[in-house]
Amino acid sequence: MLFLFCQNHNNKTLSSIPNISHELEHRSIGKLLWHYSFPTIIGTLVNALYNIVDRIFIGQGVGAYAISGLALTFPIMMILGAVGMLIGQGAATRISISLGKKDVESAKTILCNAVILTLIASGSIIVFTYIFLDEILVLFGGTDTIIPYAKEYMQIILLGHILTTFSFGFNNIMRASGYPIKAMCTMLIGACLNVILDPIFIFVLDLGIKGAAISTVISMTVTSMWVLLHFMNKNHIVHFEKSGFHLQKHVVWAIIAIGFSPFCVQIATSLVNIFMNITLEKYGGELAIGAFGIITSFSTLIIMAIVGLTNGMQPIIGYNYGAQQNKRVRETLRYVIIVALALTTIGCLCAQIFPDSIASFFTSDETLIKITAHGIHLSLMMFFMVGFQLVVTSFFQSIGKVNTSILLSITRQILFLFPLLWLFPNIWGLDGAWAAHSIADLLSAIVAGIALTLQIKKLKSIQCE
Repeated sequence: MLFLFCQNHNNKTLSSIPNISHELEHRSIGKLLWHYSFPTIIGTLVNALYNIVDRIFIGQGVGAYAISGLALTFPIMMILGAVGMLIGQGAATRISISLGKKDVESAKTILCNAVILTLIASGSIIVFTYIFLDEILVLFGGTDTIIPYAKEYMQIILLGHILTTFSFGFNNIMRASGYPIKAMCTMLIGACLNVILDPIFIFVLDLGIKGAAISTVISMTVTSMWVLLHFMNKNHIVHFEKSGFHLQKHVVWAIIAIGFSPFCVQIATSLVNIFMNITLEKYGGELAIGAFGIITSFSTLIIMAIVGLTNGMQPIIGYNYGAQQNKRVRETLRYVIIVALALTTIGCLCAQIFPDSIASFFTSDETLIKITAHGIHLSLMMFFMVGFQLVVTSFFQSIGKVNTSILLSITRQILFLFPLLWLFPNIWGLDGAWAAHSIADLLSAIVAGIALTLQIKKLKSIQCE
């Protein structure tokens, strides 16, 4: 039934490109955002549930130290995911801009080049990580207690991760080429399958953390096949063509230049996670690493909703910017900022009012619940500002302002959080490590506000001319 639903809502042909153009240029922004962002938000939330569901089942079924072991794998997963974002989001943005210029052939070439880049980049990093996994886990703050859990999980995840890259990265391209409902369904299929398989492999077959990894790989295999089959269909606006499957320098650079911003965000987040794990182990022990994993799970759920919102925004802004419809660009941005602020404000309030309840959802260990609740309270005090910063960063990416987008991408993680994580724990110990996140959220939002103000003035002046 889900397959039929997706097919019925996405039965588009090459002749539908004028309809998409008219929709993106003339349909009301509110309805357009709902059309593109709602399925995208659902899709990205479902995407986040892959790891969150794993953590819940592992925490409740395997134990507190297993959560810490899983948290130890976060930096590795982020680095792997960064490659997918580099190619997937970069290609998606370029395809949106090409469609805005009515250049369908360029969009197809970008798609095909993205496939080759994915195989080369993801394949290389997966092989390297698998070979040096033990050394990497030690370097990332692992101990003898939690490394066995992390290693058991990652050895299986790595074997199927190239499928994950196709599933998530090319899902963005599917959405950008005019298929938001089908993109949502893709994520729903995989996540639902993961929720069903997790308890079977973890509890029924008694495979523990290894079972969670097997469940994830199977789910990713199914969704990646769905995505690739979509682009094999020549009736779709953007599809695979033999002539596009050879790397073109200007196309590769165009993809990487745009995708480099989210790539930097992921890499920076990974580096911060590594430093955070080392700091937490020093000042709070192994369970503090598990607490950080739970806090990350909660905040990720909200952040992924924002990511879904901005991914839905991207084709609208990218197309209208390419079509020089700057008034619609500003209107779209205003809507998205309001919604993003509302979502992160709700998340911030929940973190301050219900920290114990959030922690107990992932574990029944009283010590871990206490550490996590205190960490949530301190680290998410300024979380309401995160939505604004994420939207502004994505906005600059969507209009092709690569340098500004990269700068905003690294402000929170590199310019602010790294120094604060070095300074605050030396003064306040574990509390300082938690509080550093809130201060970094505030400072990066201020920088984003300044950059956005300057860019909006430029857009208004161009519109007047």
